[in-house]
Amino acid sequence: MKKNKEKKKTQKPDKFEHYYTKNPTSELTTKILNLKLKNDHEYTFEAPSGVYGKKRVDRATIALIENMEMDGRRILDIGCGYGVIGITIKKEFPTTEVFMSDINKRAVDYAGKNAKDNNADIEIRHGYLFEPWEEEKFDMIVSNPPIVAGKEVWMKLVEQSKDHLNENGTLQLVAFHNKGGKRIMEYMKEIFGNSKVIAKDGGVRLYKSVKED
Repeated sequence: MKKNKEKKKTQKPDKFEHYYTKNPTSELTTKILNLKLKNDHEYTFEAPSGVYGKKRVDRATIALIENMEMDGRRILDIGCGYGVIGITIKKEFPTTEVFMSDINKRAVDYAGKNAKDNNADIEIRHGYLFEPWEEEKFDMIVSNPPIVAGKEVWMKLVEQSKDHLNENGTLQLVAFHNKGGKRIMEYMKEIFGNSKVIAKDGGVRLYKSVKED
């Protein structure tokens, strides 16, 4: 497996900038990350600074990829970051139609680059939550939601997901159960009328709700 390598590109630094920033202006550095799944399939991603998971593909993201339940063909990865979840889904399940979006313009740019580098045909859009997908519906929506951005963000994600799912479509979110995940699962049940844990990995839980009406 290749070693992680870091590249630097000059840009104005801003040490207070957060990965949920719409248009990052902080100094840009990138790191090559390698992901190996349980089935021994390997993928490589270029991760930029100012985007979540810059140092490593995080545990929650891996838990979602390896434990999600495939429900349908049209899949949206919302808050995609540099594209790990959506790209991996497309490569592992080539007949799916995968869509990705993020509020962070740098994330969207690198998601596009990583999709191209991994030969993954994916439609990628820039924008806040479902703003880029106003008229679209999906069979499955997945996300490692930005809990640190505040509950207003993940609550809207859960609420609006229901309007963008086809009948019997599913919302699958991953989080650390004792660091906000429990509240997410409870809110999913409030909005959808159902929610359950479909996978556990240490403190990480993968939650699923089904649009039943």
